[in-house]
Amino acid sequence: MGDVSGVAYDALKMAVEHVLGKIREGKKLSTEDVLVLYLGTIVGNLKEIRADIARLDHRIDETNKRIDDVNKRIDETNKRIDDLAKRVDELAKRIDAVQTTLLEIQKLLLELVKTRQSAP
Repeated sequence: MGDVSGVAYDALKMAVEHVLGKIREGKKLSTEDVLVLYLGTIVGNLKEIRADIARLDHRIDETNKRIDDVNKRIDETNKRIDDLAKRVDELAKRIDAVQTTLLEIQKLLLELVKTRQSAP
């Protein structure tokens, strides 16, 4: 299909050049001539639009790559946060265990003080 559109484009280009030649010579244009100029303008605009779309597609692709990179970095950061949260939980358990041990030591010390005070 690409070959057909290329041939059609070349034919339209030749027709537009022919009509432009008539304009340069000051000849009167037929309705078909005006239609050829109009189609030439439309095709030119379509080529510009296609080029704009191609540029936008490229920019979208680049933006998507950047978004993917940011998402990977976010995933890595979330993993580090999860690992850190686990370490904090483990540390909290160890602190609780030390606190329990300290309370037991405090109770033993109180009992020791009581037994020494009550001893004759």
